[in-house]
Amino acid sequence: MVTKLVYFIHRILGTFLSILFLIWFLSGLVMMYHTFPKVWEKEKIEKMEVLDTSLPSIESVTSRIPSNEKILNLEVSRFLKQTIFRIRTDKQEYLLPADSIEKLPDITSERINQIAQLWNSAPVLRIDTLHKLDQWIPFGQLKKEFPIIKIYFSDKEKHELYISSQSGEVLQYTTVKERFWSWLGAIPHWIYFTSLRQDRELWIASVIILSAIGVVMTLAGLYVGIHAFVQRRKNKYVFGSPYKKKWYWLHHITGLIFGILVLTWIFSGMMSLVDTPKWIAKDKQHYPIHQILEGNEINPGQYPLDYREVIRQLPGTVKKIECGRFFDKPLYHIVTTSKKITLDASFPKLQPLNLKETEITKAIESIHGKGSTKTTFLKEYDTYYLAKSGHLPLPVYKSEIANADNSCYYVNPQNGQYRYYNNRKRWDFWLYKGMHGLTFQFLVTRPLLRLTVLWVLMLGGTVVSVSGVVLGTRYVIRKIRRLSQRKQKKLNK
Repeated sequence: MVTKLVYFIHRILGTFLSILFLIWFLSGLVMMYHTFPKVWEKEKIEKMEVLDTSLPSIESVTSRIPSNEKILNLEVSRFLKQTIFRIRTDKQEYLLPADSIEKLPDITSERINQIAQLWNSAPVLRIDTLHKLDQWIPFGQLKKEFPIIKIYFSDKEKHELYISSQSGEVLQYTTVKERFWSWLGAIPHWIYFTSLRQDRELWIASVIILSAIGVVMTLAGLYVGIHAFVQRRKNKYVFGSPYKKKWYWLHHITGLIFGILVLTWIFSGMMSLVDTPKWIAKDKQHYPIHQILEGNEINPGQYPLDYREVIRQLPGTVKKIECGRFFDKPLYHIVTTSKKITLDASFPKLQPLNLKETEITKAIESIHGKGSTKTTFLKEYDTYYLAKSGHLPLPVYKSEIANADNSCYYVNPQNGQYRYYNNRKRWDFWLYKGMHGLTFQFLVTRPLLRLTVLWVLMLGGTVVSVSGVVLGTRYVIRKIRRLSQRKQKKLNK
């Protein structure tokens, strides 16, 4: 009885979901090379102008915000001939012109045109005013930017630019090539359809439900495949597939070979939107990590290094300065015309940040207690500090704490940035990144091997899905024919 039910579940769910699985596998292959278009930070930095030294003191700028608000972040940059301080407090965000008698520019059509020309100097084909989200800006949080100006350029790449009429921020910038590959990759793979994606909660629920049903279908398929093998061995004393018809045989064999991979990919895709259940792993204790390592408040007026001195010492190159902190050390994160650097602002002269092991250990022990930290120097990636694109810098310090959560920190001595792992975060890693992207140290450090493995496994899953589509289609056709025949018999009577 149970076996018949499992066969029925796999057949019914497979008939409806095999097409979705096929789409996921084919779009996954595309996403290995093309993702959903976005405006990258690097592109925005390129449009900024270099800062000059004729700027006010930090104290004179921060005096323009209410004194009862804590400054959480402060950065300064220059755009379209105006230097702006962006200050985020515990209450709100402020955009303050460096010159206190200036005002922020109105987002007029002239301003929109100036911004557009910075991004693309080609002739404008047409301009639309959007009051609804479209396919390339499907995110609900962007509704606050309405109306959004969409500009079509008549260049070879057919660029389309989206600009907020509220802030003048560039929200999206795409080419015809990016849009083409997105339709074959990210949009079907992530189910990025505007009507669904603009409601984030509904989108998450939809992906989770589809994935959960897919997990049930795949588990049922694995049971069916193994059961068929066992029954043939028991009845015929032969080890092999009992199916003779080509598509049944292909689906059975490839399903058994690649079924576990299909299961892990569907399950890990679901886990990208779900927290690891507490019954698997939960935080034993909450630590004030952010408050201690980055601070609850930034007081840039007390930095020994004046930000204007940075500009003077790096003339004609500084585009952006952001105040930061690592434990008790003030920092300036600098973006120049050619690179990013972090300066130790605890000295009155320019000095690149270079955290020592003792400084990092002291910072970590202020969270977990003295004598609790084992710090090592990593020159190579390890299991939880690695990146497919190589964007995570090396070397780093790794600090391990023998507590109930098995806490671990990876700290970059050149910029003070850190990553924190504990038991729950390790489960998060394996249940999503590890399984979904094969983000294993052995493979990530061997890109060609990883690419080959991914192609083989993805093609295997594609074959399983194609055979499932064929069998599901034939099943539906048979059902329709039988219903038609029954109907015809009743009419004949």
